Amino acid sequence: METLLITGGTGFLGRELGMQLKDRYRVILAARNNNQNQIANRITDCEIAPLDITSIHSVNDVFDEFRPDIVIHAAATKYVDLSEKFPNECIDVNITGSQHIARAAIQKGVKKVIGVSTDKAAPPCRSTYGLSKALMERLFCAMNGKSDTRFTNVRFGNIAWSTGSVFPIWKEMLEQKGEIRTTGPHMRRFFFHVSEAAKLVITAMDEMDTTAGRVLSRKMKAGQIEDILKLFVKLYGGTYTKVGERPGESIDETLIGISELPYAKEIMFGGVEHYIIGFNEKVEKPFDDIITSANAERLSEAEIMFIISNPPKFLV
Repeated sequence: METLLITGGTGFLGRELGMQLKDRYRVILAARNNNQNQIANRITDCEIAPLDITSIHSVNDVFDEFRPDIVIHAAATKYVDLSEKFPNECIDVNITGSQHIARAAIQKGVKKVIGVSTDKAAPPCRSTYGLSKALMERLFCAMNGKSDTRFTNVRFGNIAWSTGSVFPIWKEMLEQKGEIRTTGPHMRRFFFHVSEAAKLVITAMDEMDTTAGRVLSRKMKAGQIEDILKLFVKLYGGTYTKVGERPGESIDETLIGISELPYAKEIMFGGVEHYIIGFNEKVEKPFDDIITSANAERLSEAEIMFIISNPPKFLV
């Protein structure tokens, strides 16, 4: 059985991936918070390891200990506002940490590396966080082909109920104050379930002959934040009010940016429509327009209600 290491493995996506993949691989969930490591071990029954990707020594120690065949690189600092206030932390984790993973993977003979990115990495980047993830994408794509280690990336929107995302924050606000203070009822965002996010990562990993050196995304629906807020308070009670926007926020998110159009195309995996970007590979029939949360298909009321009323069972 091959060994699969998930950096940031104690996070929301890492736990889901661990549970979905532990029958196929020896799964190691690795992160720097040992309390979360223990919780993830209890929830998933996967092995755990302390790992700080900002330290090349920590990365080398874990790679030497477990000799992974595959690495899913999900470790990141992902708070947009904190990345604007503390850019050094964002750069240390998301850029330097990704370099450490890439270098160690090549040196240790890892077969596959899958980087987990975000729609905020699509041009034009409006935040330090988005820029840091865009650089990770470029790094992994550029490193592919330089050794026997193959690299790819996945790019997706908001994972419903993920740590630090709006749903658990809203729920906590309602429980404490009975009111949601929201920065963006006028904003639109891509949303999908954590199981769908994990499936995208697994598809990129399993289809590496196609995805290597590229960025894989999938067709996603978007929702107006105010529409979601109305259903959220209808379900959980309370009210909501608008407050000032945070630094780095935008009205819409872009999945495929204008400068990427010549390099992006549709591709089907498992009957699901995906998008794939090869930064230096022009396609014959580019998209006519960028893909954003403004022109994407809207989530229906039933779909929104399903998402907000079904947090994953392992949510703690």
